[in-house]
Amino acid sequence: MSGPLRPRWAGPLGLHHPGTSVVHRASPGLKLGVLAAAGLALALVRGPFPALVALALAVAVQGVARVPWHRTARAATGVLALALLLGAYQWWARGWAVAVETAADLVALVVLASVVTATTRADALLDTVARAARPLRHVGLPPETVALVCGLVLRTVPVLVQDAAEARDAARARGLDRSVRATVVPAAVRMVGHARVTGDALAARGVGEPTEDRRADAGGSTVRA
Repeated sequence: MSGPLRPRWAGPLGLHHPGTSVVHRASPGLKLGVLAAAGLALALVRGPFPALVALALAVAVQGVARVPWHRTARAATGVLALALLLGAYQWWARGWAVAVETAADLVALVVLASVVTATTRADALLDTVARAARPLRHVGLPPETVALVCGLVLRTVPVLVQDAAEARDAARARGLDRSVRATVVPAAVRMVGHARVTGDALAARGVGEPTEDRRADAGGSTVRA
């Protein structure tokens, strides 16, 4: 008999928590801009003290937004584990100051990103990305395609996490939990299968095919040639 079903993580696009806080009322463009500026600032400003200040500010923003911590606990758990590993390595290789800076920067960015996704609807985020990508139309890249790619990436992450977890559970059930091959190979097969299904679905909807205007332009170019 199989064990209890593992709850599927909804991913970044499943974190939206409706509310009326000042963070909720801010425009998606402003929130994404602040998030990008915070990432740039953390990359440019060095030292453990600024990193800890940034982490404290991120936690304060989470409090102002009044988003329940359990909404981001699933993602934060993995990030905290990664931050501890990176911090331990940096402590061993470069000292405690770099370790604190690295771990605090990572957690601060994840908390801020979680606040953005929790206080903004997914469609509003993707519409903002599409508007920001409008200049790319001049180089032949439709902004709708950029938004679609971003949405696919965000929706694929939880699927890949679930595939890896199910492969690990299956290996453990066969007594092969110490075997890397018994976990990695089935997970890779699942991920490739998901990628092929997604690609077939996009192809069936004509995504990636040239539009009528481009076909006309291409035909005109051929005639002129």
